[in-house]
Formats: sequence, C-alpha cells, structure tokens
Amino acid sequence: MQPAKLGVMRTISKRQTSRSKTPLRDTKVQLRMRPLQKQIISRAAELKQTTLTNFMLQHAFEAAQNILADQAHFYLSPKKWNEFVAALDAPPKNLPRLRKLLTEPSVFDDSK
Repeated sequence: MQPAKLGVMRTISKRQTSRSKTPLRDTKVQLRMRPLQKQIISRAAELKQTTLTNFMLQHAFEAAQNILADQAHFYLSPKKWNEFVAALDAPPKNLPRLRKLLTEPSVFDDSK
C-alpha cells in the first residue's frame, strides 16, 4: 500500500467584507485529498463537534506552531540568558565514564 498524498495546496488572495471593517479570514486554502482521507478527517471533526474547516485549520495551525517552536526561537529573561551563556562558555565537565564509553571500540565497529 502506497502512502497517501494530500496533493495540491493553493492560496487565494485576501478578501474583506464590505459591511465590516474587521476582516474575515484573509486567505483561502484548497486541498485535494483522497475520499478516505476526507472521510476520516470529517469524522474526527464531527466527533469534536466542529466544522471540517475549523478542525483542519485548528490542527494544522497547532502542528505548524509546534514545528516552528521546535526549530526557531526560545525566549529567556536576562538572568536566565546570562546563566545560559555562562553554561555554554564553561569548559566541559570531565566525565571519565563517558570518555571511556566514547573512546572504546563499539560492537558496531569493524573487528577486522
């Protein structure tokens, strides 16, 4: 069985309502997916008592935030920043057991 492909994702430009100064959702994303994928996602949205759009938006947004948070930034107070920099600048600790582990031949080393 081959992995499922989500297909094409396309973004359509901004739009606003003419009645309100507050924009609705600014962009539209269209997805192509297999019927089984849509059925499963729709069923999950139904169980969460939300629309398919809201379900997909919420979960895609949360997943994107988690991925970006793991990759990009972290914030520290000035005190914690100074502690972090000091730890980076400190000489490495002498850990004899770790040194021995990393310098001895491994079971994965070629025994020729």
